[in-house]
Amino acid sequence: MSTKRINVWSSPRNVSTAFMYSFAQRNDTTVLDEPLYAHYLSKTDTKAVHPQTKAILETMENDGQKVVEEIIFGEYDTDVALFKQMTHHLIQIDLDFILETENVLLIRDPRRIIASYTKVIDNPTIADIGIKMQYDLFQKLKKANKLAAVIDAKELLLNPMKVLAELCHNLAIPFDSNMLQWKAGPIKEDGIWAADWYANVHQSTGFIPYVEKTVNLTGFLAELAEECQFYYDYLLEYAIKH
Repeated sequence: MSTKRINVWSSPRNVSTAFMYSFAQRNDTTVLDEPLYAHYLSKTDTKAVHPQTKAILETMENDGQKVVEEIIFGEYDTDVALFKQMTHHLIQIDLDFILETENVLLIRDPRRIIASYTKVIDNPTIADIGIKMQYDLFQKLKKANKLAAVIDAKELLLNPMKVLAELCHNLAIPFDSNMLQWKAGPIKEDGIWAADWYANVHQSTGFIPYVEKTVNLTGFLAELAEECQFYYDYLLEYAIKH
């Protein structure tokens, strides 16, 4: 079977899990949760402590090249395979494989990312936040005409139907209204880290409506947000609007 392969390159603490749940409702789609996580943990020098590190390394493929080969050449019994990916997982790996797939960038206001991320991970860096890599990926993918869309979390939550319909059009797949809702609780495709990260999604039955909140960051976190802002503002100009 010829399967369309879609990499969704997200920053952490975004709506990426809800996005994965949305695509999991499609009968024509297989979803895979962060297949490069173990590769990243085996290579990173980040000081951030990731929950379930030992279990992830023991149960997932650590060799990023083998993961890449599975993404490109693996056999799936569905028309679509969607890989939920974290941009910061792309370390010590040849990036040219992304030119063999469709690609979506999933971005979010860095202030909101940082405020949420630091509830689980202490002392994040710009590499942990991933948005600089999203900017770099944008340049590479745009030049090769392999970028299907930029999706901003706020725009998606303001009008999931419109944004997802336009995304599906860009991907040349039919829009499926089942993508707008799901049953509360985990799904079988969840990574083993779900208990540490996915509580809000497990309580949801669809995309949670956007609520404007004031985010107050101080010290190095405020400086980190400022460092990220340029890349976010640049990518936001290309995002599908609600």
